[in-house]
Amino acid sequence: RFIVCPQLARTVWRCLQRGAGPGPQPLLLEFAPGPGILTRTLLDAGFRVVALESNSDFLTDLQSLENSLDGQFKVIHGDFFRLDPVTKGALKPPAVSSDKLFETMGVVAVPWRADVPLKIFGIVPQQLERNRIWRLLFAMYECSSIYRYGRVELNLFLSEKQYTVLTAKPGESRIYQALTVLAQLGYEIELLHKEPWSSFATNLKNGGLAIPKTVLMPNDHLCLVRLTPQQNLFTGGLKPSNASTFIFMVKQSFAKPKSRLTDRLNSWSLDNSDMLLKALEIPRNAAMCNLYPEDYKRLFEALQNSDMFAETLFHDEVLSSTRIMN
Repeated sequence: RFIVCPQLARTVWRCLQRGAGPGPQPLLLEFAPGPGILTRTLLDAGFRVVALESNSDFLTDLQSLENSLDGQFKVIHGDFFRLDPVTKGALKPPAVSSDKLFETMGVVAVPWRADVPLKIFGIVPQQLERNRIWRLLFAMYECSSIYRYGRVELNLFLSEKQYTVLTAKPGESRIYQALTVLAQLGYEIELLHKEPWSSFATNLKNGGLAIPKTVLMPNDHLCLVRLTPQQNLFTGGLKPSNASTFIFMVKQSFAKPKSRLTDRLNSWSLDNSDMLLKALEIPRNAAMCNLYPEDYKRLFEALQNSDMFAETLFHDEVLSSTRIMN
C-alpha cells in the first residue's frame, strides 16, 4: 500500500478540482485512504467524501474522523477491487456490492449521456495492476457494476509504465496493445500529474518501494490519470449487450499484432474481406498494430451488419475471458 504525503495531498486535490464548475464540490469516493492524509485535505477543500477502506488497522481513526464531522464524511469497510465479486450467498467485508454502496452514498443511476454522477479517487495497487484495469474496462463496456449508474469518473494513480500503454500510438508494436485500443475508445484519458515514486510512503516491512521493473518503457513516476467514459461510446452498432464480443475481437486481433488484417479476417471465415476493407477505406495490407482504435470499432460495426460474420464464432472464448476477468 502506498500512502500520500501531505505536500502531495494538496497537489492531488487541486488536480481533482480541475475542470469543476462553480458551486459545491461533487461527492467523491476514495478507496484505500489509509491514515486519511489526503482525506483530510479533500474535506478541508469542501469535498464530500465516502472512504472505502479494507484494512481494519485504519478504520478506527477514520471512524473517529467521521464522527467529528456533520455528514461530510463517511467510511465503509470494503475493498474497491472486490466490488461485485462473482460468488454465491451474502457478501462479507471487504467484498462489497456496488448497489448497496451507491445506495449508502445516495447516488442514483443516470442515463449514459448525462453528466458524471460520481468521481472516484485512489492509488491502484501495483500487484495485478493490469488485471484491475482490465476488470474496470469490462465493467465499463458492459455497463455493469459501478457503470450501471452512468459515466463514473476515475481518478487513479497508475504506474508510468501502465499510463504509457494506455496512451500508446498505432505502430508502436511493443506497447500498442488491445488494452490501449479499448481504453482509448472507452475513456477520455487525461494526465493530471506525475509524481516520483520517492514521494510515496509505504508500509512494507523492509521500508522499500515496490517499483515494477521495466525495460521497454519509463517507469520513474506514478501518474494521476483521469478516465472519463466517452459519451458517444455506444453510438452505432456497439452496445453493452455485444461489448464482450467486441472486447474479445480486439484481444484476438493482438494475439499476433504484426499480422495482416486480411489474414485475421480470413481466420474468422470471412470470404469477402477485400470488399469489406474497401468499404471501410482500410488498406488490405494493414497490420493489426497499425489500426487506430476507431478502426476497430468501425470494423466491428461493419461485421455486425454483415451476413459473413457469426457472433457465435467467439462465444466460448468470450465466456472464458469474462470469467477470468471477474
